[in-house]
Amino acid sequence: MSLSKADYVKSIFQAASGNFLEMYDFFIYGFYAQYIAKAFFPAHNQYISLMVTFSTFAAGFLMRPIGAIILGGYIDREGRRKGLMLTLAIMAIGTISIVIVPTYESIGLLAPLLVVLGRLLQGFSAGVEVGGASVYLSEIAPARHRGFFVAWQSSSLQLATMTAAGIGYLLNSVMMPDTIQAWGWRIPFFIGALIVPLLLVLRTTMRETDAFLAQRKHPEFSEIMRSMILNYRIIIVGALLISMTTVAFYLSEIYTPTFGRVVLHLSASDSLLTSFAVGLVALFAVPAMGALSDRIGRRPLLIAATILAMATSYPVLLWLVSNITFYHLVLAEIWFALLYAMYNGAAMVTLTEIMPARVRTVSLAFAFSVAVALFGGFTPMISTWLIHTTADKASPGYWLTFAALCGICATLMLPRSKNLASTDTAAQVGSSVPNFSD
Repeated sequence: MSLSKADYVKSIFQAASGNFLEMYDFFIYGFYAQYIAKAFFPAHNQYISLMVTFSTFAAGFLMRPIGAIILGGYIDREGRRKGLMLTLAIMAIGTISIVIVPTYESIGLLAPLLVVLGRLLQGFSAGVEVGGASVYLSEIAPARHRGFFVAWQSSSLQLATMTAAGIGYLLNSVMMPDTIQAWGWRIPFFIGALIVPLLLVLRTTMRETDAFLAQRKHPEFSEIMRSMILNYRIIIVGALLISMTTVAFYLSEIYTPTFGRVVLHLSASDSLLTSFAVGLVALFAVPAMGALSDRIGRRPLLIAATILAMATSYPVLLWLVSNITFYHLVLAEIWFALLYAMYNGAAMVTLTEIMPARVRTVSLAFAFSVAVALFGGFTPMISTWLIHTTADKASPGYWLTFAALCGICATLMLPRSKNLASTDTAAQVGSSVPNFSD
């Protein structure tokens, strides 16, 4: 089916809308972690309270692989449109729950239990959101511009970060700190809940992709599981491939507010402005890198980004903690945002191209979810632990260096031809052959 430019723009907007809500929620949770810790997870010292809060944050990520298999299988069987509507509805429950749950002081142990349940539901639905949207965009994209199209999924995350940072900055400008700590931190979550009906309406008008409609038979759950087992190697490579992009993102955007305020002792406004600047840079840099990967191939960008990350992650953070100012924080985080953009612009589209065609969504979502669960979701907690254990404020740089090492290993293992892993993995989206060559 031939689409006009207006149709393409609309489809990108519809597909990326769920990613927007997901990342908006995660950013707000990361920024207000200090207040959430006091409201739901009180402890005798800040370190323990924050660790429990970030553990709850990470617990949602552990649900992602389960959501990827169950909801991803649903999408591959029932269609991209139906599945993306379902995931958005479930995701909304997690956002709404943190708005309405009373504090630990009010209802005791039930408060943290309900918050954890909300995080688990949010993680369950988010497990397939990125994968589902990426597959949708790859299947509607013109063959020569697939990297550019898929990159807009990641750009929606930046827009969410900017929106959340802007709302947080406004709240800090008009409300007293004690008021924000008491109840004001819930306002951004409430705004997110208000966005949900609009996003649901947007997705009701999504068109199904031609690639899905062209399949003569859609796989049953048993066939999906069998295919994933047969193609486990490419799924493992995919998970390792995503490790670098997820750690870079969560370190530079989700952990930044806490790092700026708690570790560097900068103001909340400085941390929020930094996050806004990082999101603004990545918003345009990711599609630009996606388009560049369409021209020169995926592999050169993946290799360049990982080498730069291994060479600069710790030195840049060491420079920052030795020269703590707002401007140095902005420069350091923008550098990490550029590394993320260079890598992500090639990595996400690569993932859509190497996965088995008939089970593309579930395979991609599972690989992505495993990577986020093991790497990205634990980044705030691991960064907090590293700083506490080593007394080195730059030590989160070691975590990004390790993720970059995983990324370059995965890049070197990527198939160089369309015969990827088995006869089921001739995973062309449309009619083009993935460009992995140097």
